[in-house]
Amino acid sequence: MNPLPQNMENALTGSQSSHASLRDVHSINPTQLMARIESYEGREKKGISDVRRTFCLFVTFDLLFVTLLWIIELNVNGGIENTLEKEVVQYDYYSSYFDIFLLAVFRFKVLILAYAVCRLRHWWAIALTTAVTSAFLLAKVILSKLFSQGAFGYVLPIISFILAWIETWFLDFKVLPQEAEEENRLLIVQDASERAALIPGGLSDGQFYSPPESEAV
Repeated sequence: MNPLPQNMENALTGSQSSHASLRDVHSINPTQLMARIESYEGREKKGISDVRRTFCLFVTFDLLFVTLLWIIELNVNGGIENTLEKEVVQYDYYSSYFDIFLLAVFRFKVLILAYAVCRLRHWWAIALTTAVTSAFLLAKVILSKLFSQGAFGYVLPIISFILAWIETWFLDFKVLPQEAEEENRLLIVQDASERAALIPGGLSDGQFYSPPESEAV
């Protein structure tokens, strides 16, 4: 049997598949594509994504929560004015909580500057703040006498340590991956829009045809 008809049939089948793929591209609705692009561009114009805004809000909560605990500690240990003078003016590394408050201020300034003002898309800033926080708190817990000063000797270092690592987890597993996914979606939609724009008008199914099969010889 002559193999020519079978080869021709395979070629025609491949031609029909390519025509089907072309129909899929031509069937893309330009209006929907433009709506999606405008939606993504609108998010970009806001300057900061929703998940990044949530991260910055949590960083602010970190500072306010540690500040609140420190003020409570000042008030419990003999009044705010007297204790404030003792911990700030007469600062002692081994007994003062003032440095833990400054550590929260340090995290707040670095993270807000990096991820809200500069809109950094890298983890180095959060790695810096978490490393500094962890090293300082571990050294302070080992060397200082905080545990002999009541419950706050446990609460402030532990809370500060946990908040720093929650910020690291949130940025590394939520903020950066979601923003990268949104950016990839925007690129895909823009690419589809550019391909659809090359077609002056929608093509009907009647414009695609396959030649009749040849009779077997």
